[in-house]
Amino acid sequence: MKTYVLAILAAASLLGCKQSKKEVKTENSKEEITTSNQEQMKKVNFKSEGLNLVGNLYYPSDYQEGNSYPAVVVSGSWTTVKEQMAGLYAERLAQKGLITLAFDFRNFGESEGLPRVYESPTLKIKDIENAVAFLKTLPEVDGNSIGAFGVCAGSMYTLMASAEDADIKAVATVASWLHDGEAVKLFYGGEEGVQKRIEAAQNAKKRFAETGEIEYIPAISTTDESAAMFGEFDYYLNPERGAVPEWNANQFAVATWEDWLTLDPFPAATNLDKPIFMVHSDGSVLPDYTRKFYEAIPSEDKELLWVDTDLPSPMHQFSFYDQEEEVTLAVNAVGKFFAEKLK
Repeated sequence: MKTYVLAILAAASLLGCKQSKKEVKTENSKEEITTSNQEQMKKVNFKSEGLNLVGNLYYPSDYQEGNSYPAVVVSGSWTTVKEQMAGLYAERLAQKGLITLAFDFRNFGESEGLPRVYESPTLKIKDIENAVAFLKTLPEVDGNSIGAFGVCAGSMYTLMASAEDADIKAVATVASWLHDGEAVKLFYGGEEGVQKRIEAAQNAKKRFAETGEIEYIPAISTTDESAAMFGEFDYYLNPERGAVPEWNANQFAVATWEDWLTLDPFPAATNLDKPIFMVHSDGSVLPDYTRKFYEAIPSEDKELLWVDTDLPSPMHQFSFYDQEEEVTLAVNAVGKFFAEKLK
């Protein structure tokens, strides 16, 4: 059975880590911050559980040294790097008066971590928490006014991090990918397809433990049905969009499937007692699941912006990654939300 895997998924924790309350230790220094040639942006380094992570820190156009500003950690879709949708939203949200951080998660891009191109939801959540902890060390950031923002699978990680991290004061998502055990069957050939991938992941983990070798499949392909993303997904195929040189289109760690396919973010919804703003549409991925998650959030300070579209699900999802109409709509709405909540 052909399975057309949508370009939004993520993977599993090779180490079998459990979600836990935040215990963040940072090892940052001003000496680790270097300035890029781009105006209003600095390249920064910070630690996450001993690993060096690299990010781009964006500043408002009217930034003045000596003042402190609200800040937001920005996370993109699965497998992606800071030069893709995370960087785009970080740059645009900075124009709304925020200091924003888009960074490469461990195992990706310029950041440390092995195996390369191995995505763990558990570890990504920890990286978001450590990114928040890093922002709190910066004199230009108001440590009591830090928010978190996510696109696609980054929304899921952001919501889960926000549910356990009191330092995140407000959270916003765009085109959120939120699934459970039943939802993943829709994209991976039903129960049989899901179990096949879980078994492959378990075998890959065993091989890695015994030999240190990691098994890879393509991240995206229009010809190889074993690829993590199989199909004509233009964002990931088009060099003018998301197929940037910094992104690895040829590798996806097979070992990551298990925990991704068993990941359930919905219990985290009941712990979200802070301001929440979500943007979604019927043409984005799993719209009913975003509605379900939103309804489970106990916070009285929450809003769901539903965008009209003629595009079928999930094709409108990719428009939120980089298309001017959707990005502008999202940035304006999310920027207003953070301006009101991060005071």
